[in-house]
Amino acid sequence: MELLDANTNGTGNGIGNGIGTDKDTLYMLGGVALMIFGAGLVLSNPAVRRYLSQMGVGNMAHAALPDFERYLKLRAM
Repeated sequence: MELLDANTNGTGNGIGNGIGTDKDTLYMLGGVALMIFGAGLVLSNPAVRRYLSQMGVGNMAHAALPDFERYLKLRAM
């Protein structure tokens, strides 16, 4: 029963050298990199920037900054 064998790590050959896990990690990191790149492309669009400035997203970030600094000070104690 290779499906229940803990030594396969997704490789299917039963060797258990972690190749399947490494490949999965690579796919995950590649997906995260593509999501960050895509978000950067969307946010670089002038229409999106105008829309976000109308919503006041920058104001929320400025309002949250003192709370974040206070959190870091408390954490450093």
